[in-house]
Amino acid sequence: MMYVLDTNTLIYFFRGQGTVAERLLATSPTEVAIPAISAYELEVGIAKSTQPAKRRRQFDELLRMVTVLPFDRATAAAAARVRAMLEKAGQPIGPLDTLIAGTALAHRATLVTHNTREFRRVSKLALIDWYG
Repeated sequence: MMYVLDTNTLIYFFRGQGTVAERLLATSPTEVAIPAISAYELEVGIAKSTQPAKRRRQFDELLRMVTVLPFDRATAAAAARVRAMLEKAGQPIGPLDTLIAGTALAHRATLVTHNTREFRRVSKLALIDWYG
C-alpha cells in the first residue's frame, strides 16, 4: 500500500502534533510519498519561516527517505477529472487540494490527511487521518 501525505499531515509531523509522527515512523519509507504540490507548499513555508535553516534540515531529512511524486500527465488528467466532477456537483475543493487528490488517485494511493471533510467529496479517493 502506498500512502500519499497531504501538506497538513507533513506540517503536523514537523510540529510533533497528534499521532502523525508515531504513525509515519511506524510505516516503511517505501510506502510513503509526497506529492510535488505538497513539496511546493512546504517550500513556500520554508521561504516564509522565521527559522528557515531548521525547517530546511527537517524537510531535507524527510526527502532523503521518501519519494516525491511528480505532477505528470497522468496526475494532471486525474486532477482534471476531480475538478470537473466536483464543479459539476457544486462542491469544489481548493485548487491545490484538487492537484493533491489527483496525485493520490493517479498512483492508486491512500491520501493521509486531517482535512477529511474536504477530501471526502472526491469519489474513489481512499483517505486516512493519522492525526489522532
